[in-house]
This record gives sequence, C-alpha cells and structure tokens, in this order.
Amino acid sequence: MTALSARWHRSLSEIPEQQWQRLVGEEVSPFYCWDWLVALEESGSIVPKLGWQPLHLSVWRSDDQLVGVAPLYLKGHSYGEFVFDQAFARLATDLGERYYPKLVGMSPVSPVQGYRFHIAPGESAAELTAVMLELIDQFASRNGILSCNFLYVDPTWQPLAEAAGCATWINQQSLWTADGQQTFADYLAGFNANQRRNIKRERRAVEQAGLSVTPLSGADLDTSLLQRMHGFYEQHCARWGMWGSKYLEASFFDRLASPAMRERVVLFSAHRGDAREPVAMSLCVHDQQQLWGRYWGSEEEIDCLHFEVCYYAPIAWALKRGLQRFDPGAGGSHKRRRGFVARPLASLHRWYHPAMDGLIRQWLPRANALMEEEIEAINAELPFKVEPPSLSFVACDHG
Repeated sequence: MTALSARWHRSLSEIPEQQWQRLVGEEVSPFYCWDWLVALEESGSIVPKLGWQPLHLSVWRSDDQLVGVAPLYLKGHSYGEFVFDQAFARLATDLGERYYPKLVGMSPVSPVQGYRFHIAPGESAAELTAVMLELIDQFASRNGILSCNFLYVDPTWQPLAEAAGCATWINQQSLWTADGQQTFADYLAGFNANQRRNIKRERRAVEQAGLSVTPLSGADLDTSLLQRMHGFYEQHCARWGMWGSKYLEASFFDRLASPAMRERVVLFSAHRGDAREPVAMSLCVHDQQQLWGRYWGSEEEIDCLHFEVCYYAPIAWALKRGLQRFDPGAGGSHKRRRGFVARPLASLHRWYHPAMDGLIRQWLPRANALMEEEIEAINAELPFKVEPPSLSFVACDHG
C-alpha cells in the first residue's frame, strides 16, 4: 500500500477544487463545498486578523492522490461557534494553561450539522480517521495547542471519531421536519387550536402592514440584490452593539451572486411594491433536502415580521419544493412554538492537558444526561395537537 503523506494548508485555495469536491461528494452540505469555504477566506471574512486562521489538513497517497481532508481553523477566541465553551476556558485558566489558540473543525460562523473528515471512496474511513486524528494530535503537541474541537458533527462520522478517542459533548438546536406535510395548511394542522390561531394572527399582522413576502432564488439573484441583503445583515448586527456577531464582509455576499453559489441561496423579500425593493429580507441556504436559515434584517419595526420572513415563508417555500428539513439557526426559544423541535447535537473534543482532559471527561456524562432531559422537557411542552389514544373495547360476558 502506498505510504501516506500529510500537508497543512493556510488557505483552502491550496487544495484544488476538483480534488476537494471529489472527496466531499455531491451530497455534502453547501457549507462544506469548496467555493463556500474559499469565499469566506478570500472575502476577508474568515482570516487570521479576525481570529480565524485557516489550517486545513490534507492526506495524500503519492503527490497527486488526495484521500482525506479535514477543514480546520486555529482560533484566537470562541466567537462564531455557537457552542459555548467558556467553562472550559475558565478551567484552563485555573490550571495555569492558555486556552487559546485552539483548533476548531466546523464551517465557520455556520452552526450547521455535517462536520466530518472527508475520505476518498475505497479508503477505510475508520483507519484514516484515526490517522488524521493522530496527525492533529502531533501538530497540537508541537505547537502547544490545548484542544481540538469538532463542532456540529455528522452523526455517521461521530462513532469513528469516538472510537479514536474523541469525547462527546451534547448541546441542542432546533429543527423542523416535514413528516409527511405537503402544504402550509398541513403544517398548521399539526398545532393545537390556540397556536394555529396565533400563527394566523402573526401572518395577518404582516399583511395588514401592507407587506408581501416573495422568495427570490437562482437567476433572480444578482450582486445588487445580495448587497441589499448584506446591508440588512449589517444593520441587524449593529442593533446588538458589541454582541452583534457581524462576521461576513460585503464581498462574501458578492460571491453568493456567482452562478454556482446562487443556486443554493434563496432570499425572502418583504416588500410593498417591487420585490427588489424590500423593507426586510432574510437569507437562507438550501440543497435538495434541507433549508438553513442564516441572516435577516429590517428597515422597519413591524409586528411579527421576523416570524414571517424567517420561519413561515421559508417553511411554505420548503414544502412547495419537497424539502424535508429546515434548520432555522442557533438560539431563540421562540422557535419552539413555531414547530421547531429541540434535538441533540454533538460536538467532539480532544484536550491535551491530562488533568483538564480527565476533569472534563468525568463531568461530561452527567452534563449530557441533563441536556437530554432538558430536550425532552422542551419538546413535551410544544404546542402540537395531541391525538386521543386509540382504545380497543372487548365485550365482557357477565352472565
């Protein structure tokens, strides 16, 4: 068998697009496509000066046969991850260790499930996962890095990484699933009567404000329209001040107008006349099966507009196209009452300080059990219609 060699890349553009796409495959999430990740880097959105140093690992058989890739970033902070590890950072300080920089595997600033090592067909995924983790461990040891963290992992890859020594930490996120629904009326029918009335009232409030919501996708999208979306995104972030989480530069939105990338994007424009002159807009990303909500903004404060542009209109659009899932993004308990069920979401970790590793691994089983209980409790209170139990009666002879 040909020996393996490893390379570390400070830019994804160092890995040929064709080679990357061959490994990740056609079914990969849009957030792990070569052009999406390169656009983040080349737009200046994900760069070292902002605390994101691209540091991708590739593994080769011979000089030209790429067999494994791991998108990785060396991070100087925990922003843009949406998995909150401040307790780990405090523990490192208590142990006299420097928590940053740390290695992170994810699609930057996108809390979307699907992280994995991408491995060529015909290779042993288990063996190559173990090899690549060992390469990461060696890199961390040489460079004094305290931890490596894989966030929002693909459930099919998770057992391979766990078998190679990664510790699992369970968090939660929201997800809507079609579950046989084909129309918005089907979606409404799943709620109890009170919540159905509430959703209808919220949608009516937007109509009464004189607004229509139009989805724009594919050839409808151009640089001008996507720059309007960037303006909404920037304005919305500015409302939150230092907590605004503004990460993406205007030139990233320019990239979204390219023929390949715009096919994965849909904008929901809230307007009173021309859909290209919105007063509010949201940006979603999609593939053949799923929709992801990412960003939104509004020039006016209009009751319930956020719910319409970010939840109801996207769900209606997804149902018309036969999409099966909608991930609305991180955070927000208000999502629950609109049909987004809490679900467990795993991140995988390796800590290179023995005491820290031991303490966290001792804590994780209890923390994960509590999170599972919390998810169960949240979902038990969702305003879905409850069907009466099906009862069977058997006649009894009392003679």
